[in-house]
Amino acid sequence: MAQPPFRRMIDAYAHFLPVSYYDRLLSVAPDKAGIKRWLNLPVLWDLDARIAMMGRWPGYQQIVTLSSPPIESIASPADAPELAALANDEMGEIHERRPDLFPGWVASLPMNSPADAVIEIDRAFTMPGCLGVQIFTNVAGRPLDQPEYRPIFAEMERRDRPIWMHPARPARFADYVAEEQSEYEIWWAFGWPYESSAAMARLVFSGIMLEHPRIKIITHHMGGMIPFFEGRIGLGWDQLGSRTPGDELSTLLASMPARPVDYFRRFYADTALSGSLSGTRCGLDFFGVDHVVFGTDCPFDPDGGPLFIDETIGVIEKLGLSEDDRERIYSGNVSRISGLVVG
Repeated sequence: MAQPPFRRMIDAYAHFLPVSYYDRLLSVAPDKAGIKRWLNLPVLWDLDARIAMMGRWPGYQQIVTLSSPPIESIASPADAPELAALANDEMGEIHERRPDLFPGWVASLPMNSPADAVIEIDRAFTMPGCLGVQIFTNVAGRPLDQPEYRPIFAEMERRDRPIWMHPARPARFADYVAEEQSEYEIWWAFGWPYESSAAMARLVFSGIMLEHPRIKIITHHMGGMIPFFEGRIGLGWDQLGSRTPGDELSTLLASMPARPVDYFRRFYADTALSGSLSGTRCGLDFFGVDHVVFGTDCPFDPDGGPLFIDETIGVIEKLGLSEDDRERIYSGNVSRISGLVVG
């Protein structure tokens, strides 16, 4: 695609596996077949290859986040804190090596050891360039609204820094109870958007979004299913409890000061939709331009890095947005909510 007029573009959801962490991942991953794609993606773990690729787009920068798999899926609660610290130390080094290309990074947490996760938040924010933390939509199968994870949400609201939320669902999560695993990568294509949507719903109805009104959560892939299901979330969940025996859910609904759909609009979403123009329009309609950030999911495209970047830029340029709105999506929104200084 043609390069748009020069402007700063901050990719808020680009993935990387620092080399020492990557080597450790290969040694501890219980299922090498599950990460086979990673082995043939040099731009994912070779920093020089990443830097060379990024030079194609003047003004393009990345906030790097750790790639899947979640740390808690490959390490025990005893080992996860050390693995998270290793990843975060290397992410900080990447920022310090090339702050012009990597103006910030996102810390990883040992979520299967919540007390250590809070400690790691504190440590990560002493390091230059740390803008927030990444969590996944479940913790080895446990929902995020469980009591042991609530201090993490409280701490991030206190710091006024974002949480990046990434979907997680493995192939062993079957599509039907009669089967042992998902077929045709349904676990990824449809399962991940469902994971994001379900996690968002749990954060809304458990009261976390109500208890922490200033919390900022960036949902990967434009909030999963949420924008498309606006009607079910709106008029549908305005009737919460009408389909379920008992009055517990009706009481919950009555206790919420705003409609459920209003809490969903408080999330932030990125543009990582594999180049979907209609999906991006739908997400912008739902979340609003002030709650959408530029993200590409680099480097997980068929070309191993550049294609998602090209396609996502192309979509934003085709939306007919004002220059001010494009600036907010490309760099302004993520800078505002993360404290990143735009130079």
